[in-house]
Amino acid sequence: MTKQTEWRQNFVALSRDELLVKVASQMSNKRFQHVLRVEEKALEIAGKFPMDLEKVSIAALTHDYAKERPDEEMIARIKKSQVDQTILSFGNAIWHGVMGAEIVQEELGITDAEILQAIRVHTTGDVVMTLLDKIIFVADYVEEGRDFPGVEDARQLALTNLDEAVRYEIKQTLLFLASKNQKIYPKTIDVYNTWVANYKEDLC
Repeated sequence: MTKQTEWRQNFVALSRDELLVKVASQMSNKRFQHVLRVEEKALEIAGKFPMDLEKVSIAALTHDYAKERPDEEMIARIKKSQVDQTILSFGNAIWHGVMGAEIVQEELGITDAEILQAIRVHTTGDVVMTLLDKIIFVADYVEEGRDFPGVEDARQLALTNLDEAVRYEIKQTLLFLASKNQKIYPKTIDVYNTWVANYKEDLC
């Protein structure tokens, strides 16, 4: 059951229940259940840190807000935006994060830069990630509905060493994409190079 947080409406002019209704209206029940599990896992991870749990909840609940939007809508939005247009070649697996932040701001009135950034990078990661970025990125990967080789290792890392969990996810995601001969979004390569290939553990 999701850990409840004090909802002060500091980041969105909606109660949690009102936000849940709006989020649920944008997706299938299967996707909505995933969103709820991501919130639960994100709050579990965030409990290890001095985090604003309301902010964590909102980022988790809205991270997939645009996941099931029609491709035509997403393409039109990308073409009108200032983002690098090469993103058009990579499909909604990438679009729904990058453009989802804009849609969440427009439709839900959420303007907090940290929440929007966590939505924006939740599928790709980023070269530099805030604590909230890391929490949503990892929680999306290890929520309890996930079932893939290594998921239990990733879940353990999520609760013991968040940065290592980020590294694990980035590496495994690239290995998976390569094994399927899928195109890899250029930013994902930059993230891999920073977090994995160029990582040097401080031995001092």
